[in-house]
Amino acid sequence: MADRPLTLMAVHAHPDDEATGTGGILARYAAEGVRTVLVTCTDGGCGDGPGGVKPGDPGHDPATVVAMRRRELEASCEILKISDLEMLDYADSGMMGWPGNDAPGSFWRTPVEEGAARLAELMRHYRPDVVVTYDENGFYGHPDHIQAHRITMAAVKMTDPTPKVYWTTMPHSTMRRFEEAMREFHEDMPEPDPAEAAAMAEIGLPDGEVTTWVDTTAFSGQKFDALAAHASQGENIFFLKMGQERFGELMGMETFVRVQDTTGAALPEDDLFAGLR
Repeated sequence: MADRPLTLMAVHAHPDDEATGTGGILARYAAEGVRTVLVTCTDGGCGDGPGGVKPGDPGHDPATVVAMRRRELEASCEILKISDLEMLDYADSGMMGWPGNDAPGSFWRTPVEEGAARLAELMRHYRPDVVVTYDENGFYGHPDHIQAHRITMAAVKMTDPTPKVYWTTMPHSTMRRFEEAMREFHEDMPEPDPAEAAAMAEIGLPDGEVTTWVDTTAFSGQKFDALAAHASQGENIFFLKMGQERFGELMGMETFVRVQDTTGAALPEDDLFAGLR
C-alpha cells in the first residue's frame, strides 16, 4: 500500500447523512492522512425547500431543492475535509410509503444490481481499505438507507475483497441518552405510543454487540458545523438545537458493527483501521 494512502469510503443515501453518523470519522481520518471518499446515492429532492416548504406542498420544487442541497453537501465536505465526493444522483425516494418510492428513477425503485454495478466501479477506482454504510434496516427503516445498504453489500461482493466493512449503529445506552436529551429540549414531548416505542426499541444494538467505538470528540466541532451547513434541513436536524457543547458530549463517539474483516484485528476495537496500520 506504499503507492497509495489508506482509503475510507462511506456510502450514504442523502446529502446531510454523511455528517450525522460519520462526520466524526470522516474528519478524524482526514486529519490523519487517510483518503476519505463519500458516495451520496440520491439527490435529496424530497427534502425541505426554501422557507421550509415540505414535499408535496404548493411551492415545493424538487429541482430547486436538489441544487440547494448539492451546494450544502459540497460545503459539508469542505468542512469535514473529505477528499472525494461521488454522486450517484438517483432521485430521492422519500420516506417509506411516500409516492416517491415508486417514481421513475427513484433510488428505491432502482434494481440493486444496477446501483451495485455503478458503486463497484467506484470501489475499483478508489480501492477502499474500509467501507462504511448502513445495516439491513437502514438504521431506522428509510427506503433509501436500506437501498444504500443493499447496493453496498452487493458491490463489495462484485469487487476484490475489501479488508474491512462496517455498518453504522448506535448502542442502546446512547439511544437512552438521546431520548433524555430530546425530552430536555422538548419538555412537552408526549410519550410514544406502544407501536412507536416498539419500533424505536429495534433501532441500534445492545452495547455488547457494538464491535467498534471510535472516539471523535476532538472533531465534534467540525461535525456540528457540517450538519449546520445543511441549513435548509435544519428543522429536521434535532442535534443542531442542542448547541455545540452539548452536541459534543452526546455525539463524540461514533459506533459500528464490523461485518467483514481480513486483518484479524481483535474486537472490540477503537479504530476502523486497526490491523491496517
